[in-house]
Amino acid sequence: MEQQLEQIREQQKASWNKFSSGWKKWDDLTMDFLKPMGDEIIQLLNLKSDDIVLDVAAGTGEPGLTIAGKLKDGKVIITDLAEDMLEIARENATLRGITNIETVACDVCELPFPDNTFDAISCRFGFMFFPDMELAAKEMVRVLKPGGRIATSVWNVPEKNFWVTAIMGTINKNMELPPPPPGAPGMFRCAKDGFIADIFSKAGLKNISQTEVSGKLNSGTTDTYWNMMTEIGAPIVAALSMADEAMKAKIKKEVYETVKQKYPDGKVVIDSSALVIYGEK
Repeated sequence: MEQQLEQIREQQKASWNKFSSGWKKWDDLTMDFLKPMGDEIIQLLNLKSDDIVLDVAAGTGEPGLTIAGKLKDGKVIITDLAEDMLEIARENATLRGITNIETVACDVCELPFPDNTFDAISCRFGFMFFPDMELAAKEMVRVLKPGGRIATSVWNVPEKNFWVTAIMGTINKNMELPPPPPGAPGMFRCAKDGFIADIFSKAGLKNISQTEVSGKLNSGTTDTYWNMMTEIGAPIVAALSMADEAMKAKIKKEVYETVKQKYPDGKVVIDSSALVIYGEK
């Protein structure tokens, strides 16, 4: 099993590094889209001005950079598996004049920090990509101080996330993709009600709560939606790379029709739903 987990981790690392340029290009749109989930995490963490905070799987830097902006005497350690994503996070920090951050490329299952280091931990949309989610939660709890707070977000069920299903549903309908191995990283791997709460409980956290948070992907046009999704969505790009030109064109046409059906006025603002889970050590 260890070898399999290692393999998944290396695939994740390669994938996120590869797509970092797409994430940089679409950073404003994606960060606006994911902001409500980050805001809920920040509110739940109830930060004090001198807190030391860990932001896990931060990608291009959020919500860690926003948290850093709220800490007068504290700091944020921003971590991700992909160094190329953290490079964008550092650029974003410089652009915003944020200096109380540090970036560390590391695996959540082997955090390079001593026990009881952090007052709070944020992790926005990381869990569904972790090879071993229970080990990840235990590691986070290990580096959290007694009484420390942790909050994470994961995507809710497919039915509430048309922004994913519009394109992935069309791909699956047209192509016979090999089913992912059980427990493999994926968008809706943590969507089941109480799934992460249960992992938190097993890791020893208490006062656990779960909140549903909705957001909107304000892509404006179907073109923008298609271009963004095919430049940042690893599973989408992987699937389309296996299609010939005729199949790609068919999928694109059907995605456009699906989106147009839902947004006949041409204003493509797509609803999303996530679960934010909180716990205390």
